[in-house]
Amino acid sequence: MLTLVTVTTGQVGRRFVPRLLAQSRPGEDVRVLVRDASRGEPFAERGAQVVVGDLRDPETLGKAVAGVDAVINIAASFRGVPDEEAWAVNRDAAVELGCAALAAGVGRFVQVSTGLVYGRGRGRPLTEDDESRPGGTMWGAYPESKAQAERELLAMEGLDVRIGRLPFVYGEGDPHLAQSLMWAGDWAATQRLHMGHHADVAQALLRILHAPGIAGRIYNIGDDAPVTAVELHQLNGVEVPAELYERTDPDPFFQLTSTDRIRRELGYRPLYPSVYAARDAGAL
Repeated sequence: MLTLVTVTTGQVGRRFVPRLLAQSRPGEDVRVLVRDASRGEPFAERGAQVVVGDLRDPETLGKAVAGVDAVINIAASFRGVPDEEAWAVNRDAAVELGCAALAAGVGRFVQVSTGLVYGRGRGRPLTEDDESRPGGTMWGAYPESKAQAERELLAMEGLDVRIGRLPFVYGEGDPHLAQSLMWAGDWAATQRLHMGHHADVAQALLRILHAPGIAGRIYNIGDDAPVTAVELHQLNGVEVPAELYERTDPDPFFQLTSTDRIRRELGYRPLYPSVYAARDAGAL
């Protein structure tokens, strides 16, 4: 089995690929797609095949998917990028990759998406059967572009597509936890963020990749204990602004997802059920 992983040098990819390589059995090989050859060297040293090129280049896609049995598309463009770039990477490139995979006879296609596709909360933890209602200005076109990529990939007949929707990912030196204060400083004290450690994101994606008979299934990924804006400040060692306590949370269930499906169907259990467990284990 040969598995292609795209955009392996981002925060998620660079931590996922070593785990995929470490858990590979005899006869299971890994190919990575990177834009810069130097960034592929650490993976090559661990035994991965490296293809250098842009995900948006048709010739590169052909080389990347040749002989591949499975694809894990981690590609994402978000947080401050122009909307046109978000659409080009998150939707257009993902769909083109799906078409290339289908043409090459790839058996499985794991699309890494986001819990932000749900948009507004529903007054309870969001489930995979909830419709997508993306909106708001904080993330630009990112949620809607990811949502449309999901829809178009799932509509491809003959391609076994599985989708994993990520929470706010942190851990292992990832700066995301510190960056959360960019937004949490403007939140209400009780406003919550659903998180997931890199180790658990990797665990979930590996389960989604290897599970038989789940074509077309969508899975939420996350830990057991979303944290409040107050806790995010405390975890970062920053004083909590007094104004947080004067605000009201406009949407208490925004991006808070249920992980019942991935637990029940794929046996997922977070290694770090909360950010505090990760902190105590020295895994931040």
